[in-house]
Amino acid sequence: MYYLGFDVGGSSIKYAVIDDAGSFLQKGSVPTPKTLPDFYDRLQTAKDKLAAQYELAGAGFSLPGAVDDKAGMIGGSSALPYIHDFPIRDALAAMLKLPIAMENDANCAALGEVWTGAGRDYQDVAFFVLGTGVGGALVHNKQIIHGAHLHGGEFGYIYVNERQDILSESGCSGALVRQLAKARNIPSEELDGRIIFQMAEDGDNEARRYIDDMYEHLARAIYDIQYIFDPEAFLIGGAISARSDLIPNIEEHVSRIIHHARVARIHPTIVACQHGNDANLLGAVANLKQKLHTPK
Repeated sequence: MYYLGFDVGGSSIKYAVIDDAGSFLQKGSVPTPKTLPDFYDRLQTAKDKLAAQYELAGAGFSLPGAVDDKAGMIGGSSALPYIHDFPIRDALAAMLKLPIAMENDANCAALGEVWTGAGRDYQDVAFFVLGTGVGGALVHNKQIIHGAHLHGGEFGYIYVNERQDILSESGCSGALVRQLAKARNIPSEELDGRIIFQMAEDGDNEARRYIDDMYEHLARAIYDIQYIFDPEAFLIGGAISARSDLIPNIEEHVSRIIHHARVARIHPTIVACQHGNDANLLGAVANLKQKLHTPK
């Protein structure tokens, strides 16, 4: 069977046809429009083009915000205010004339990795995506744990230190940029994660300290989640996950925590994600497949 996946972001809408094995048959993207009618038009154009070549079983959507597939609505807020607070799933189904499933973007990335990526051999994982902030997801039996308020896996809210920081304020590359820009009184646009890591490698002690804090706070979160949820593995995504030293440094800090905790014996399994920008599309289709195959 063939499935249509959409990954809706603030700047672009990616789309693809994906088969039952998770292989991509066609991919494309268009700029994200400013209005709902144009949004519908671009989705319809992509669907019509691909439906002429493939018999599509449905369309899965990766979307920003508090996505409630049961209610068919998107709460919260995002860079696309026109997708929120109305029955958008029913509107999409009527327009595209296909079964529709939709899920939050971080949850989709987790599902994509669990389907064919770094988490394919696991049933239960905690997924982190490190970027401007910290996002995440909890997966049990290869399905998303949404929680009572659709905040399952929102690791960025974890309270990590005595300065009253949450993880999104100290545990990602975006946090490094904000912290060092403030300390140096320079525009944040002059920095990015790669620049700061290079500064640390060149001997900048302040950059090193912020990076070390990032490792420590991620390690604290991983240690706590291990003993709350007890996943088989932690999957780390985001551009920073491509750094070969990221996971060894987090593991070093986790080992230090375990040593000081004394009674702790479980060393979390931490692995880098594999699918990069394709994870959301794969997860949108994985979620669709789960919904199509779940008895009514």
